[in-house]
Amino acid sequence: MPELAEVEFYRKQWDAALGARITRVEVHGEKRLFRGSDPQALGIELTGATFRSSEARAKQMLFCFSRGRARAHTASLGIHLGMTGKLRVEPRNFVPGKHDHLVLYTARGTLVFQDARMFGRVRFEVGREPPAWWRALPPAVTSAEFTLERMHAFLQRRARLAVKAALLVQTMFPGVGNWMADEILWRAKIRPDVPGGKLRKPRAQALHRAARDVCRIALETVGADFSDPPAGWFYHARWKARGICPRCAARLKTATIGGRTTRWCARCQR
Repeated sequence: MPELAEVEFYRKQWDAALGARITRVEVHGEKRLFRGSDPQALGIELTGATFRSSEARAKQMLFCFSRGRARAHTASLGIHLGMTGKLRVEPRNFVPGKHDHLVLYTARGTLVFQDARMFGRVRFEVGREPPAWWRALPPAVTSAEFTLERMHAFLQRRARLAVKAALLVQTMFPGVGNWMADEILWRAKIRPDVPGGKLRKPRAQALHRAARDVCRIALETVGADFSDPPAGWFYHARWKARGICPRCAARLKTATIGGRTTRWCARCQR
């Protein structure tokens, strides 16, 4: 599933049409992607509207559209990519394929949401304020609101939960997924199966610092052009069947923690 940096990359693809007017909309409205929304209203409201802005938070994206100079009529389009969703821009004469479930035509190109397995979601609302579900999203790991005290209190509330599993809880670590969690723990030198409630202050500080650094640098690299993270990151070793720790050259360990395949260095992460 795309993590916060990949989501940021896909969000920026549609920015090629910022300021453009939507001339036509095509949707596969019968698909479960549109659960809880009205695909017909989406098509009616967005046709003729101008694409004003976009933003990504965690694994969610919000695209805003309006009519008229006063922008009194505002529509919000939310997209979650799920496991296989992608956003891309095609030429103006683009003909949608069977997995292209939402297509917005503009004079600058065609905005396409593709999702082969349909685990993603499209939300649509009309109103001056951002939707309630968007306002309810937790603070980003890179934000000032993501404090050490807040993170430590969360770990204490779920004291028995393995720290790797804790890092995947989106209400505390929004946008962090499997590979990012392993990267954070490797940088913090913490075993993934340690209960979060057992982390003393120095380890909690290391975890907090590593989480913020990994999220920030991932957004600056992967989020910019979908490139790999910088050389020397654990990321490059964790995918290899016989991976070697970039820090100490020990053979990596593998286990399933929190329902996810997890890799770590038993020598560095004690």
